[in-house]
Amino acid sequence: MMKHSFPFTLLRGGTLYAPQPIGVKDLLIAGDRIARMGESIDIPKCLEVSVVDVSKKIVVPGFIDLHVHLIGGGGEAASASRVPEIPFTMLSKAGITTVVGTLGTDNLTRCPQALLAKVKALCAEGLSSYMYTGSYHLPSVTITGSVKGDIALVEEIVGVKVAISDHRSSQPAVAELARLASEARVGGMLGGKPGIVHVHVGEGSHGLDPILAVIEQTEIPIGQFLPTHVARSASLLKQGIEFVKQGGYIDITAPRDSLKWEEEILSIAQTLQESGIDLSRVTISSDGNGSLPQFDKKGALIGMATGDVASLGRTLKGLVKSGSLPLPQALQLITSNPANRLGLSAVKGHLWEGADADLVILDEDLRIDKVFAHGRLLVDVGEAVVRGTFE
Repeated sequence: MMKHSFPFTLLRGGTLYAPQPIGVKDLLIAGDRIARMGESIDIPKCLEVSVVDVSKKIVVPGFIDLHVHLIGGGGEAASASRVPEIPFTMLSKAGITTVVGTLGTDNLTRCPQALLAKVKALCAEGLSSYMYTGSYHLPSVTITGSVKGDIALVEEIVGVKVAISDHRSSQPAVAELARLASEARVGGMLGGKPGIVHVHVGEGSHGLDPILAVIEQTEIPIGQFLPTHVARSASLLKQGIEFVKQGGYIDITAPRDSLKWEEEILSIAQTLQESGIDLSRVTISSDGNGSLPQFDKKGALIGMATGDVASLGRTLKGLVKSGSLPLPQALQLITSNPANRLGLSAVKGHLWEGADADLVILDEDLRIDKVFAHGRLLVDVGEAVVRGTFE
C-alpha cells in the first residue's frame, strides 16, 4: 500500500452518519484510523495536516460488499462469456472499501487460489478484501484440502460458497449441506471467524428448503447461513422474511441498472417494511462483476448481462430519495450490517474513534464525491485519484 501524503487529515464540518446520525462534526484521520470526532477540532501548529472542507457534505462509513466476482463470473455461454477481473478503481469509485470475493458456476478455469491472489492484490493496492472458499458445487474446491482448513488457516477466507435451488448447482443432499455447514462452523471457531455458509439461491421451486431442512434435522444454528439473491422473486423474498423471523440473516442483490430498477427497489423496501422484520439482519450486495445469465423455462440460455458494483450506491440513493427508508436505515444495509456479519464491527461499517478510516463523502444528492480507504484518498470529486497497478 502506498504511503499517505499526510499522516493527518481533517475533514471539516461534515454531516456525519455512523450510520446513525451524529450531527455536524469534524473528523480527524490519523494514519489509517479515525482518531477523533468533535464539533470543532483544533490542530496543533506543529502537526502537518491536510484539511478538507466537507461542509454541506455527508460523511458515512465506506460501503461493504459481501458478494463480488473479483476474478470474474460467467462462462455459461462458453469461454467467450467469461467476465474478466474487476479493476481496482471500479470498486473504489463505487464507494466500496471492503469487499468479499466469490466464485460462481465455473470452478474449472477459475479456482480459489486465483481468487486469493486477487484478494491479496486488492489489499496491497488499498482495499480491505476477503473471500469465500468453494463455488456453486460440492465437493468444494479449496486451497488447503478442506473447507475447515481454508477458513481456519487462510487469513482472508471468512466462509464458504455453495448453490442450491439452481439447475447449475450440484443439487446437494441435505446431509451434504449439513456437513459443509459443520466444516464452516468448526473452521470459523478455530480461526476466530464467522464461518459463513454463503448460499447462492437460484430460481428453483425449493427456495430455502434445503437450508431449513439442515436447521430442522441438525444442531447447526440458523445464523451459520447467509442465503443471497433472496429478492429474485416475491415468493423467495417472503420465505427469506420468515427466515429472518426465525433468527437468520439474508442478503439481497441490489437491482441492476435497468428501466425497472427503481420499481424493484421500491417493491423490495415496501415488502421489508410491511414485514416488520429486524433490518439489522438484512444486507445488500451487488453481485458485481458476475454474469447475469437469463434462462428460459427449459433452462436454455437466452441472454447475458454483468453485475455492477455501482448498484450499491444507486440502491442507497433510490431507497432514500423515494422515501422508502431514511438514510440511517438504508446505510446500515451496506455498512454496519455486513460489518457485523463479517465479525468486523469494531473497525468496519461504523464511524467511531479507533475504527478504520474507511469513509465515503456524499453530496446533497447522495452522489459519491470522495472515498477514503484506510485514511487514503482514493476518489475525489467522483473520479479516481489512485489506480490499480495495471490501470
